Parts: sequence; structure tokens; C-alpha cells
Amino acid sequence: MTRHLSFFVTIVAFIALAGCGKKDAPSPDGGPSPAKKPSVAFVTNNPSDFWMIAKAGVQKAEKDFGVTCEIRMPANGTVQEQKQIIEDLIAKGVSGMAISPKDSANQIDQINTACQHMNVICHDSDAPATKRLAYVGSNNVTAGKAAGEMVKEALPNGGKIMLFVGSKDAQNAQERIAGLKQAIEGANIEIVDVRTDETDRAKAQNNVSDTIAGNPDITCFVGLWSYNGPAILEAVKKADKLGKIHIVAFDEEDATLQGVKDGHIHGTVVQDPYMFGYESVRILAALAKKEDAKIPADKIVEIPVKKIKKDSVDAYWTELRERIKAAKGG
Repeated sequence: MTRHLSFFVTIVAFIALAGCGKKDAPSPDGGPSPAKKPSVAFVTNNPSDFWMIAKAGVQKAEKDFGVTCEIRMPANGTVQEQKQIIEDLIAKGVSGMAISPKDSANQIDQINTACQHMNVICHDSDAPATKRLAYVGSNNVTAGKAAGEMVKEALPNGGKIMLFVGSKDAQNAQERIAGLKQAIEGANIEIVDVRTDETDRAKAQNNVSDTIAGNPDITCFVGLWSYNGPAILEAVKKADKLGKIHIVAFDEEDATLQGVKDGHIHGTVVQDPYMFGYESVRILAALAKKEDAKIPADKIVEIPVKKIKKDSVDAYWTELRERIKAAKGG
């Protein structure tokens, strides 16, 4: 071997060894370098306290399934904010996203674009016309029926009701209204209108106050999104109408549960946002790792709802607090 060739072989060998050393660099404790955890995202449709419970489920699933999850909550709950979040997540290169679409009918292109870059599932509110891989959440028609059954309990002789929700464009709102209508059919109960607030809590409360002032013959208010229950309760208190106007709510904000406990809210239909977060991250983790995500053939991972009334609120609230505490490691 010539001197030049020998020198060339030595240099190549040195580069190869250096490359191998970089690839297999040990961790600070002397062990092998840990594999990078897949990165996923959980996107809500607003910043409601409801999502704090989902966050606890996300955090527990991160530990259980070895992923990191970025939680994004659009401050004003708009479609444009969700669009910007999706674009940001695509740029970051996350492996998957779970999203609660604000307006699924008008976000088909947004969601399908995301599907070209990552695994996409929906939670809380579905977008079945898109290429999303699964939906995790309640059957919102069933949830609406549960609310309707409680309305009938509150108004055994019938009456007029008003519905309150953030947006009628959201799939979950549409399905809850449809289910409620099915439940009250033939019960001499009239839905006067559906008032929307675009997730603005001040507007949500003003909607209730305006209804009390302008429609004194309405004797039951139904809040279809999580913050609507507290908004209704506060407005009814201010109008000195507690006990005169019945309230049926959705979800498990503290003010809602306290209202049920105090007897001011007839009942609330609770979902399980903790499991929304947990199951969404479980599925995204499995997809990222090319494992079986156990998605049903119909692509629906249904999380059952419950009706919580005064006789069951304490037990439910205790269970909810313990779940959140455990997820935080407390």
C-alpha cells in the first residue's frame, strides 16, 4: 500500500469512527442515548375550564404512552385561530394532532391539509366529512337526549325553554340540539330560540339577562356548552329568579356542580373530558409508533355521558377531583 493510500484509509476510518461515536453518544449517566419521544398535539375549540380536566388526561397519557403533547387552546375560540395553530403544528412537524373543530363544515380543507402532514383525529366535536382517522368523544345526540329528559323532569306540565351555546356551527352543538328535540317531542315543550355567544362569557351572561327581561314566559334555560351553565346561574341569581327559572346544563365546571349541589340547577349532562385527553393521546402515540391504535371499524371511540343531579353530585365531584390530583402526581 502506498503512503498516500494508507493516509486516505486512515482518514476514512477516523471519520467513520467519529460518525459512529456521534450516533451512539451515551447519555450523561453512561447509558445508551434515549430515543426521542414522539411529539403530538391536543387542540381545543376555546379556553374553557372544561379543557383543564382534559389537560389532566393528556398529562397522564403522556406518562403512560411515552410521548410529549402540546396543548393548544385558541384564546378567542375562532376558526382563524385554529387555522393558525394547525399551520404552526405542520411547521413544527408533530406526528399527530387531536382537534375539536370550531366549525367542521367550513374547516374541511384545513383538516384535510393537516391530514397530509400528520395523523389527525377529532375529539369533542367531530368532522366526519374530512379524512380524520377517528373521533374521540361523546355521542352528542345521546347527550342532547339526556338534557331533554332532564328538561321534561323540570317541566312536567310543559313550557317554553331557551337554549344557549357558543356556536350553532359546531357539530356537537348541532347534534345536542337535535337530540334534545327528539327527547322533548310530544311533551308540550317549546324551544323559543337558540342564543349564541361565540365563547364570550360576558355575552353568554348578557344573553341570559336579555332573555329574562324580554321573555318572562320562559321558565327553563338550557346551556349546551360548559361555561353556559355558570353564565345562566349567575344571570338568574342577579335577576332574583332562583327557583323560578329551571336550569339544565352541560359539563362539570365547578360553578355548575355547586349549582346542582345547592339545588339551583336541576341537573347537568357530564361528558368525560379527562378521557377525551387520555384516549386522544393514546391513539396518537400508537399511530406515531406504528402500533395498533385499536380504532373501531366505524372510527368512533365513544366516551359515555352521565346525568348528574343533586343525589349524585358529591360522589361525582370527589371522583373528578381525585382523577385530576392523580394526573398531576399530587
